[in-house]
Formats: sequence, structure tokens, C-alpha cells
Amino acid sequence: LVDMAYQGFASGDAEADNAALRLLVADGHPLLLAQSFAKNFGLYGERVGALSVVCEDAAEAARVSSQLKLIIRPMYSSPPIHGALLVAEVLNDPELSAQYYKECESMAARIKKMRTLLREKIEAEQSPHDWSHITDQIGMFAYTGMSPETVEELTRDHAVFLTADGRISMAGINESNVAYVASAVNKVTSKRKLGEH
Repeated sequence: LVDMAYQGFASGDAEADNAALRLLVADGHPLLLAQSFAKNFGLYGERVGALSVVCEDAAEAARVSSQLKLIIRPMYSSPPIHGALLVAEVLNDPELSAQYYKECESMAARIKKMRTLLREKIEAEQSPHDWSHITDQIGMFAYTGMSPETVEELTRDHAVFLTADGRISMAGINESNVAYVASAVNKVTSKRKLGEH
């Protein structure tokens, strides 16, 4: 199973972001590909995505299609269409497609910049921890290594919100709040050990 929820946001290049997928297919691996366009197209309420299946041959493809229809039929009679039409319109129009890919590149660059700023600001707070994992990772979210207890304190005492496993949205960090977030992170982590990241 390949989950590709943020294609284009990792490197800024949607084609580069699917290099691993292309390698798997070229090597002959059967696979399921789950794609979402909710975040990278800003279509949260439209539930736009796709499940693609790479099969060994046409007979296997027919069997897989039959099973998928049995699964999805009870869930919905007709899938939502508006978001899919928007995505198709953008990707099939050369001008819109070029604009979309340029915006993905811009968003990826902004996220990368925020990763760098967050790390620099935490380190400027004289944190005792190594925060290189913040800039070593890619994409919209960063795993901080904070425990659920540390995350709870960060949220309760500093109003910085992230998932209980320590995953923070880099899209929510900006030049106006990065110093505050870094200071708060340092306050709750300076006397604690960070977990796996």
C-alpha cells in the first residue's frame, strides 16, 4: 500500500514526489495506491481522491475490480463529483496545471523555510536537544519526538496544538508565530527526554 496524500508538497515537484511509486511499478510490484487531493488542491470538503491498483494481468484486475465494487457499493451509490471535476479541469488545462504545480512548489518552499526557522529558533533558545530531525524530514507535518504528556503541557500551557504523538503541522507555522512556538517547545522539552522521531 502506497499512501500519497500530499503529492507535490514534499519536494515541490509532483513528478519527483512519485519517484518511489514509479520505481515500485517498474520493478513489477503489485500495489494499491491511495491518493488524496484534499490538501494539495484545497478541497477538504469534497473528499477527492483515488484508489489505484496495479495488478499482474487483466484477469487479476477484473477480480480486484469486482471486490472493490462489493466494498464500495454499500458505502455510496454515486461518489461525489464536484471536486473530481475541479481536479480534472486543473490537471488537463496546461495553463491551470502549470499554475497549480508552481503553487505546490511555492508551498513546499514555504514549509521547508518554516522547518529551518523553527529549528533555528528552538536552538536559539539553548535547547539541550538535537532538533536536526525537524529539517531532515519533508512534507507538511513534522514528528517532534514529544511524548503525549509533553504535547498536553504544550497545548494546555502555551496554546500550541499538535497531535498527541507529537506531530505538528508545518503549514500552521509562520514568521509571526515561529518564535513563540519555538520558545514554548523549548519550555516543555528542556527538562525532558525526547522520544523517537
